[in-house]
Amino acid sequence: MSVKVLHFTDPACPWAYSASPALAALRWRFGDQLAWQTVTIGLSEDLKRYENSPFTPTVSATRRIDFRERFGMPFVTAARERHVASGRACRAIVATRLRQPDREYAVFRALQFGWATTTLLMDTDDGIRAAIADVAGIDADAIIGALDSPEVAEAYEVDRALTRSAAGSPTEAMGRASNRDGEVRYTAPSLVFELDGRRLDAGGFQPVEAYDVCLANLAPELERRPPAAGAAEALTAFPDGLTSQEVAAVMAERLGRVDRVAAESSLIEAAAEGRARRRPLADDALWQPV
Repeated sequence: MSVKVLHFTDPACPWAYSASPALAALRWRFGDQLAWQTVTIGLSEDLKRYENSPFTPTVSATRRIDFRERFGMPFVTAARERHVASGRACRAIVATRLRQPDREYAVFRALQFGWATTTLLMDTDDGIRAAIADVAGIDADAIIGALDSPEVAEAYEVDRALTRSAAGSPTEAMGRASNRDGEVRYTAPSLVFELDGRRLDAGGFQPVEAYDVCLANLAPELERRPPAAGAAEALTAFPDGLTSQEVAAVMAERLGRVDRVAAESSLIEAAAEGRARRRPLADDALWQPV
């Protein structure tokens, strides 16, 4: 048995990115008992929404400090030269889904890192290519070449329509939906759990306990894996790597403290023993199993 998880998200959203530790813990806890479906939101198709806005690239950069301190994910605090729209990067996720569906999430993650930890212009083909170039098992040029194809455009519009179907939903009732473009849409990240015609919303940014409550009510028979005993064990389930905060979340006891110091100490030991490798990432690292 598997529970379907609709994951409404956008690579440009700092809230979606900051929820990564909770999502890593959820993936660790339930593994392949969850069948994930990424649904791209498309927060912006062009730069019109930023015209005359006080929300400048510099303001955006300063806000990352708060996200970094509150939630622990790596951020670069240098300002981009201009605003960046997210629609084209969302199309890169969709293009990967259509060609190499097993690598869709890895490409999504790489685009998130490109947004949060670099000053790349993520609405350009060069920026997107640079962000996903090191993702194992993909052809970055082929993905870029498909961005304007009819197939990708059609699939992306399906995502956008599904995202903008939140009217009357529990997510709207919780005040976790948005209506900036005239349609009530799911915000990033929103998880919707589905099983046998039943559906539970965890709309917007949520702690991992909210997801656990949904799954306990929807499918109490699911097996729950206990927290990882150490960093090397945590990384075994994530071949594309985790940040330090994500490892700490996977190691945390239920309702326990997320101990970043203990996780980093374990990661350093694992790297010294040849069981992990470290790739610098802004003020942190992406740790991968060896």
